[in-house]
Amino acid sequence: MTEPSETSSDPVSDPTSDPTSGTATDPTSGTARGRIVVGVDGSESSKQALRWAARLAATDGSRIEAVTAWDYPPSFNAPVDVDWRPDVDAETVLTETLDEVFGADRPEGLEPVVVHGPARTELIEASRGASLLVVGSRGHGGFAGLLLGSVSSACSEHAHCPVLVLHDHD
Repeated sequence: MTEPSETSSDPVSDPTSDPTSGTATDPTSGTARGRIVVGVDGSESSKQALRWAARLAATDGSRIEAVTAWDYPPSFNAPVDVDWRPDVDAETVLTETLDEVFGADRPEGLEPVVVHGPARTELIEASRGASLLVVGSRGHGGFAGLLLGSVSSACSEHAHCPVLVLHDHD
């Protein structure tokens, strides 16, 4: 058996070599920074999630990954404009939400990300290697919540990191 070495070139043990590890080395201080993933859908609770993430990131230098997921509806009950671009709509929702929450003073290291897929699936995947996942809950509890499913519940149960769920204020 070999003794562990003080300096290792093993890419698995080097957080700067894996962008999904949740940490990156700050070039000015040499310390590791975490990654906070925030689910953004334009709702009040997702805006609250962004504010919380910004406060938490400011305490330890974490970077924020603001994720908006889009997917085609399973069926349409009305005619659909053939020029409709849900990806562009998602980008608009993300940009407008970030502008409303932060204005021109966005936190350093904030990365807006738009992904195609169900929100629950994409946020759970984005949580790999993150230090925290922050999501809002719009409160579809009870029977409606069972029928519709809950992104925040799925994230709480299946995320690969701790999850903070914020609820709308009445």
